[in-house]
Amino acid sequence: MSDQATALHRDIAACTLCAEHLPLGPRPVVQFSPQSRILIIGQAPGTRVHTSGVPWDDDSGDRLRDWLGMDKDTFYDPDVLALMPMGFCYPGKANSGDAPPRKECAPAWHDSILALLPETRLTLLVGAYAQSQYLPDTRKLTLTERVRTAWLDNADPAPILPLPHPSWRVRMWMSKHPWYESEVLPRLRKEVAKRLP
Repeated sequence: MSDQATALHRDIAACTLCAEHLPLGPRPVVQFSPQSRILIIGQAPGTRVHTSGVPWDDDSGDRLRDWLGMDKDTFYDPDVLALMPMGFCYPGKANSGDAPPRKECAPAWHDSILALLPETRLTLLVGAYAQSQYLPDTRKLTLTERVRTAWLDNADPAPILPLPHPSWRVRMWMSKHPWYESEVLPRLRKEVAKRLP
């Protein structure tokens, strides 16, 4: 890993920018290297990930890895995959689940991480917060419209593609939209496979 990437990891690990708002305290969870060929931008760690310090270390991560057709060793290789959530720390609870990612995090760190990554990377936006930030022209679309439109229209060599969040709730959405499993997931796995060593 480059000196610049090592220094950035160190600075992120020491971040206390929104510590006063974090019920469990700061514990930034992120993964990247200058060689990362795939970037996943998610939401924020849950309590299990906060405890382990390992990104996507839960049932949602298992489902996401299945969608990608990727085993854990590959998923946790930073030279293959960068994991950069919208908020790096567990944000606490809200009425219907976890609170939104803290708004201070992405402006503080995302640009520095993105500057290190290869320009030809595949970027996957998992969930509404990442999609709102990085596909702002699609904010008025439903998740279904956003996912279907982007996957049908995007032929860019460095695509930015939206995915639903792989929580347990997605099973009902997938049952209503069988094209996701029959059309999107095969293409997703093909795009991922192009970038594997």
